[in-house]
Amino acid sequence: MSISMSSASLPVFATMLGNLNYLLDKAQHFIEAKGCDPTAITQYRLAPDMLPFTRQVLIACDAAKNGVARISGVEAPKYPDDEKTIAELKARIFKTLDYLNSVPPSALDGTEDKDITFPVGRDSMRTMKAEAYLKLWVLPNLFFHITTAYNILRHNGVEIGKRDYLVGAGT
Repeated sequence: MSISMSSASLPVFATMLGNLNYLLDKAQHFIEAKGCDPTAITQYRLAPDMLPFTRQVLIACDAAKNGVARISGVEAPKYPDDEKTIAELKARIFKTLDYLNSVPPSALDGTEDKDITFPVGRDSMRTMKAEAYLKLWVLPNLFFHITTAYNILRHNGVEIGKRDYLVGAGT
């Protein structure tokens, strides 16, 4: 028995973005408890050539939103990427979830062999079949950026663990 494109994407995106939102709640509590400057976390990067925490969250949201849009053909909203606070990042997650909830599963199902052309970096494009695009590009990209956001929070002392990453929204 095979799984559908919608079941392989929409619930995964919703769960992981919900878990990311939970991690942001933990970050906000940490900031308030420690009385630290929030930008110490939101602008933190693990290496000089990495994007900061804020961009990790935005890219995770965009991976889900744009992945679903490209596969389904349902136009995704465009956001200005001007979020700076934990509250604004949480709002971005909720806007992304609202969009994902508006896409009917039928718009995704049956698209496995559809050609998806998408940007890779600033200067190149790539084309993949929709199933491969979802499994080998969108999902790994989502997980990479959520994991990087998690690692930034953990590195900065936010008390989170594997359980928060995997089932944060369900606890």
